[in-house]
Amino acid sequence: MKWVLKVLDSSISDSSPLRGPIPASGFDEGVDLKEQVGDVKMKSKETKSSNLKHSYTIPCSSDFRDRVSALADRKKVNVADLARSVLLMVSEADISAFDDPGDPDGQDRETVILKSGPSKGRPWRRKPRLQVRMAPGYDVLHIRKALNLALCMEAGQAEVRVHTLETLRQQKEEVDRLRKQAEEASKRQSENHNLPETMEEIERLRAIVSVLSFEPLNNGVQDRSDALHILGFPPKTYPDRTELRARFRMLATIHHPDGKYGSHERMSQLNQAMEILRYAS
Repeated sequence: MKWVLKVLDSSISDSSPLRGPIPASGFDEGVDLKEQVGDVKMKSKETKSSNLKHSYTIPCSSDFRDRVSALADRKKVNVADLARSVLLMVSEADISAFDDPGDPDGQDRETVILKSGPSKGRPWRRKPRLQVRMAPGYDVLHIRKALNLALCMEAGQAEVRVHTLETLRQQKEEVDRLRKQAEEASKRQSENHNLPETMEEIERLRAIVSVLSFEPLNNGVQDRSDALHILGFPPKTYPDRTELRARFRMLATIHHPDGKYGSHERMSQLNQAMEILRYAS
């Protein structure tokens, strides 16, 4: 309204009624200005370019249709308003990447009564759908994803954040800080692996594992002497239960099949040896 009044001020005097065509204003020819912009009434012309709408048919499941319709009712808007709000506020890329609820399955149908044509008044079973009137140029799949995003936002499963230049700067600084920390930690780990004392310790542990490893007995663990051999005790000794458990746990850590040096056969003979010596002690 302010723009229209500004045009009028530059075109006519305050005291003159508006007579004759003024293309820029869009007012009816020969109608007094007061009748068109005054307190009594105002006439307007429809502009096709601004008011053109296209009816989109959005196929969807009955559940999706009902949830979208219920959300629109709660917000006191129509389904098209829901779609438009998401399409205006969320980037096209983010909507395209969002989950698509998909088409209805083969058993999901709704029954409507035909309102025109030769079959007027008859019931017709069809795929569930949402009918949306919006500006032309949108893809049906894109609109369906936008409506799904609206449902997820309402349920707290998605959100739209508004970032200022300051928050974007802080976010970038935080990402840079975390990246730097990760790079420094990786560098320290690489340096530690190359330390001479670290390599020496690894070789020492490998030697210990080699000493503690035993060749499995061909015939298995037959008697007490075999069991002592498997667990690394001298022949004819009588280790107590504490010694047996400690030795078994140490060897089981090395020979367990899930370990790097593990062996099913060695672990099996360890268990056999433990059974024999447990009952003999």
